[in-house]
Amino acid sequence: MMEKKATSRLGRGLDSLLSLPHDGSSEMHHATPDGLAQRVPLHEIELNPYQPRKTFDEDELNQLAESIRQHGVLNPILVRPLDGKYQLIAGERRLRAAQRAGLTEIPVHIRSMDEQQVLEAALVENIQRTDLNPIEKALGFRDYLERFQLTHEHLAQRIGVDRTTITNLLGLLHLPAEVQDFVRTGALSLGHAKLLKSLTDPKQQVALAKQTIAANLSVHALDALLKEQKPEKAAGKSRSSPNEPLRTAHVDAIENELRQKLAVRVAIKLKSRDKGQIVLQFDGNDDFERLLEVLRR
Repeated sequence: MMEKKATSRLGRGLDSLLSLPHDGSSEMHHATPDGLAQRVPLHEIELNPYQPRKTFDEDELNQLAESIRQHGVLNPILVRPLDGKYQLIAGERRLRAAQRAGLTEIPVHIRSMDEQQVLEAALVENIQRTDLNPIEKALGFRDYLERFQLTHEHLAQRIGVDRTTITNLLGLLHLPAEVQDFVRTGALSLGHAKLLKSLTDPKQQVALAKQTIAANLSVHALDALLKEQKPEKAAGKSRSSPNEPLRTAHVDAIENELRQKLAVRVAIKLKSRDKGQIVLQFDGNDDFERLLEVLRR
């Protein structure tokens, strides 16, 4: 039962890849007990050039290395034969940690796979087993699609994810490089990135990304800010009621300045030439506390 649960977490994509026959034998088609795994010297295994993950958490690697020193590598990595040696397909964290732990060899399962299957397996392992950041996922998808000239739908079927997920993630690669870096490092979430993607001006995308980080805006707060900044219809008519004094460009500029500084919806309501109200709107307790902190500075 335990083995079945572990396998089901991988999704149908990796399951189907590991089930593909490679030499007419059924012995190695699925994850097998340790007794059927082979031990291969670490220096005979080269890394997977199709690995979507570009960075690995140092603390996690050190913790895994310590566990391997004490208990060994409990789950064999997956490799394919290549030019008299082996190329890693899945399990790079275990391989790197085993090297740090001082091991000279590691248990492996060997599969014969072509380049397309190797890239699919790398995508599935990272997407369904660990939390790859959205930009790395998008780059992995783009590399696959460009390399094999296939459709979003085909990739979705192969790795067991929804097609719209692939399309939406690929759209992040149209963001300015600076904004992509914010998403890659976790300074901005995927939700923030999706909102910024709706803008057409790259300079505005970068400016709002920096403002979001500086003010620690939630996705909801950024959404409200974007809605507030959309061009007003018939500027004079839509902003003034019949009883409100005519707004000037100076008042609009002050309102916009406050909106940018406070990162909330701001409305200046005039009652006469020298009287009126400044209305600040917030969304939720967190947004209210953040606004208070800014006003108290």
